[in-house]
Amino acid sequence: MAGADGDDSLYPIAVLIDELRNEDVQLRLNSIKKLSTIALALGVERTRTELLPFLTDTIYDEDEVLLALAEQLGNFTMLVGGPEYVHCLLPPLESLATVEETVVRDKAVESLRKISQEHSPVDLEVHFEPLTLVMPTLRQAAEDKSWRVRYMVADKFSELQKAVGPEITKNDLVPAFQNLLKDCEAEVRAAAANKVKEFCENLPEDSRETIIMTHILPCVKELVSDTNQHVKSALASVIMGLSTILGKDNTVEHLLPLFLAQLKDECPEVRLNIISNLDCVNEVIGIRQLSQSLLPAIVELAEDAKWRVRLAIIEYMPLLAGQLGVEFFDEKLNTLCMAWLIDHVYAIREAATCNLMKLVEKFGAEWAQNTIVPKVLGMANDPNYLHRMTTLFCINALSEVCGQDITTKQMLPVVLKMSNDQVANVRFNVAKSLQKIGPVLDSNALQTEVKPVLEKLDTDTDMDVKYFAQEAISVLALA
Repeated sequence: MAGADGDDSLYPIAVLIDELRNEDVQLRLNSIKKLSTIALALGVERTRTELLPFLTDTIYDEDEVLLALAEQLGNFTMLVGGPEYVHCLLPPLESLATVEETVVRDKAVESLRKISQEHSPVDLEVHFEPLTLVMPTLRQAAEDKSWRVRYMVADKFSELQKAVGPEITKNDLVPAFQNLLKDCEAEVRAAAANKVKEFCENLPEDSRETIIMTHILPCVKELVSDTNQHVKSALASVIMGLSTILGKDNTVEHLLPLFLAQLKDECPEVRLNIISNLDCVNEVIGIRQLSQSLLPAIVELAEDAKWRVRLAIIEYMPLLAGQLGVEFFDEKLNTLCMAWLIDHVYAIREAATCNLMKLVEKFGAEWAQNTIVPKVLGMANDPNYLHRMTTLFCINALSEVCGQDITTKQMLPVVLKMSNDQVANVRFNVAKSLQKIGPVLDSNALQTEVKPVLEKLDTDTDMDVKYFAQEAISVLALA
């Protein structure tokens, strides 16, 4: 009976052998996809001692079969008995990571990464020996002749770093990362550049600064003047984060020149990425160190021919204003913010209006009253009706943050006067503005000043003006 049991238990592997030797590719593919079921039937020990050696010896097949095998093995940790036996999966995966077809190598590298992540840091120490077996494959993948495999390694570098622990990182991953940062393919360099901050953050604390200064920073300096704008842009989005890792002195001496070079880069995305991450540097050295170079960069972006670049810098303006302070802002940036209000692109004018509201939230109503409101109201007399309409849009945005007093005394008279504008578009926007600022005004102003003007607009010859006047009367309950 025991013998029969023994024969029975050999059945799954015998069937698998038959199917994997079958001439029909689809049948071979199906049997690979059933591997986990077969491993469950065999149990962890026989999976380790019979199934895996068999698979390792038979790795010569169609690419789609090998791809399925590489994927399956990534989910095999528990089927071989958990993390302590994970090294059994290395031989077949290492073989798969050296086959000719790129997608198979990709998948094998991904599965190797996956199984090494399933270790806890304690496991890593205990199973240091097995993990060193991963390194030749990883090194090979990082230098693979296909750029897509190298890209995959670069893209997943932080996960690899966390999986292998500090010792292997110092000895093996640092040189591999340097090579990826110097790769001949721009896509690989960009993927690695994107990981610079994360890689440096996860370096062992006792040797972090030395590794960065000696091995990583020289590569970063080269990437600042890379020929490819995507590489420079990727680096610019993370480089500011190095200042918090390296501290004040290193930032001033080594990083500041790089930031300043990037602020002058011919590619707008590079300059934008630096400006949008200024808060990191501000924490470490204060933004004043950068302000002299910052200003020309901001001005250039603010006047860039591409309106989307102008739009992006407007969106960072409240953040910059908060960091640079009100005096610097008034002296250097206020004029820019006002200029955007008369940009020829509507999206810019709209964003500039929203920007003013955020600036008032930051600097307060008194600042608005002295600095912003007079300039905005001055545009009500502009010969261009689009600029006159911008005045109304600004009043809509500013009334709430400026409060009742400024709205009633300074803004309302201008809106009411504009109800006599020659252009119907302006007049119906007056009705919309009165509806918008109405809730900020007191009932006396509503009854004695707003109501008569809306009633006059309700008799306008233009249909749209009448419609919006009626809507405002209804919403403000002035009927």
